[in-house]
Amino acid sequence: MTHADTPIGRFAPTPSGRMHLGNVFAALIAWLSVRSRGGGLILRMEDLDTQRTSTEFAEILRQDLTWLGLDWDHETAPQSQRSAVYDRYFARLEQLGLLYPCYCTRSTLHSVNAPHLSDGTYVYPGTCRNLTEAEKSAFGRDPAWRVKVPDRDYQLTDLCQGPFRQNLSADCGDFVVRRADGVYVYQLAVTVDDSEAGVTEVVRGVDLLGSAPRQMYLQELFGFLQPQYGHVPLLVAPDGRRLSKRDRDLDLGALRLHKKPEEIIGALAHSSGLLPHYEPLSARELATVFSWDNLKKENIQLQINL
Repeated sequence: MTHADTPIGRFAPTPSGRMHLGNVFAALIAWLSVRSRGGGLILRMEDLDTQRTSTEFAEILRQDLTWLGLDWDHETAPQSQRSAVYDRYFARLEQLGLLYPCYCTRSTLHSVNAPHLSDGTYVYPGTCRNLTEAEKSAFGRDPAWRVKVPDRDYQLTDLCQGPFRQNLSADCGDFVVRRADGVYVYQLAVTVDDSEAGVTEVVRGVDLLGSAPRQMYLQELFGFLQPQYGHVPLLVAPDGRRLSKRDRDLDLGALRLHKKPEEIIGALAHSSGLLPHYEPLSARELATVFSWDNLKKENIQLQINL
């Protein structure tokens, strides 16, 4: 099932530091995609990892988005306040008989003997799927919880990347929905959050494209409508490495000291293929000419020196 109404997008940053240009680019495309069609935008703080996030960074994020001209219609509750909601959906998976405890350590999962895909990510082999009660007790520690996946293909037509297909059993394996410390993980939280907020369009970095089938599976189990997906290319440094919050020279704290928002948006628009040449312009001006057809699919290097 998919949505057909006025698009509702979302920007869901992690408040663990200043936004870098890669974050800004993803936020810009999410904003442009819905605003160019008269749609709405939701802001959500993804602060599941409370050790790395803070309300201070969340406020800086809001200020930076406002400075860039990327407004939103309303902000939903941060994920750190929604554990009781996630509990209900966790219980539903339990009722369906799809959950089981997993005691695998990180080193076990990343061992050379574990199955890996070409990009280096591991495929969970089902190590703990059929443990006996005695075997579970022998570990003497709290487990993570995994959801069983079917041997089935999930496919979507991405707004940016085009057709994408993944077999959950062969390409992913049973995946974690709650960590051993009781914290719910990204896959469950965003699936529930997006559906309950009425999100019809999920725009984010292409590094998360592989997680879409897992969320489609959960949407199916929970009876949610499936949003449209758009996975945008990553911004990379001149040497080809992807930007991160460690790249302080390209975060908004540094850029705001000597650049105007129109200069940043113009540089991103030109580098990503949205504009044939560089010109400073506002997000609202760019929305009048935005088209997914013009957006590059591959990683982007800035063509303008910021």
